[in-house]
Amino acid sequence: MIEIFTSEGSEVLKKRINKLNPNSKAKWGTMNVSQMLAHCNIAFEMIYEDKHKRPGKLKQFFLKLLIKPIVVSAKPYTKNGRTAPEFIVSSSKDFETEKTRLLQYIDKTQSLGALHFEGKDSHSFGTLSATEWNIMLVKHLEHHLKQFDV
Repeated sequence: MIEIFTSEGSEVLKKRINKLNPNSKAKWGTMNVSQMLAHCNIAFEMIYEDKHKRPGKLKQFFLKLLIKPIVVSAKPYTKNGRTAPEFIVSSSKDFETEKTRLLQYIDKTQSLGALHFEGKDSHSFGTLSATEWNIMLVKHLEHHLKQFDV
């Protein structure tokens, strides 16, 4: 698996993102490419920005119990899987804006490095290891880059 915390790994991801264009078509799903980029940005917004409400204690308990094992495992996501309501993007988005934001988030994540993420609290799953953070972020990006054939 790619390591987002290394310059080599982040460059691989950024090169693939840079292959996208406003007319890139999805192989599955309902999002267009601009919506997909905005959707991927939400995972980073939950790390770096305070714009998404944290789940309550009960919901977080169930997320940790039921969803975390899926999200932090190396097993790829399935096509057309369910998306958490917080990640649904149905409005139109500007391709260049969303692409630039995603590239900047990847740069920031790589710059902060694995040590910054070791034992860092996540928005929904409690404390994660750097390895779990890497899997969660890269697995999500991989899924959607494959969705758009890059």
